Amino acid sequence: MSELVLVLPFPPSVNRYYRNVVVGGRPRTLVSKDGRAFRATVEDICAIRRVSMLRGRVRVEVDVHAPDRRKRDLDNVLKSLLDALVHGGVLGDDEQIDHLVVRRGERDSVGFVRVVVSQLSGTQEETKECT
Repeated sequence: MSELVLVLPFPPSVNRYYRNVVVGGRPRTLVSKDGRAFRATVEDICAIRRVSMLRGRVRVEVDVHAPDRRKRDLDNVLKSLLDALVHGGVLGDDEQIDHLVVRRGERDSVGFVRVVVSQLSGTQEETKECT
């Protein structure tokens, strides 16, 4: 079973991840500057760590360590985090996730997330490879 542990910066919330703009007279929803910067940082970390893409079905565990005492919904950090894992080459698509665990950790003045991604054993894709 393959497992990858990453400690990443605190992601932008879903409320700051997207921006609605008008391009050519048409309304569009784009990833914000904060969202693009977070994705680029995760891509850099994954490149430095020489992360190999996990194939098949996976489990993702996320420990969220907020930088301050503000109230936060844990699910608000997931969209930008999971998208960044795809852009960083950890996953081919976040559709691979069959098991997702999110926990609130202790506050940290910088703020970060600890992510553990592991392949699930006995998945259909792994069974095909064994036969």
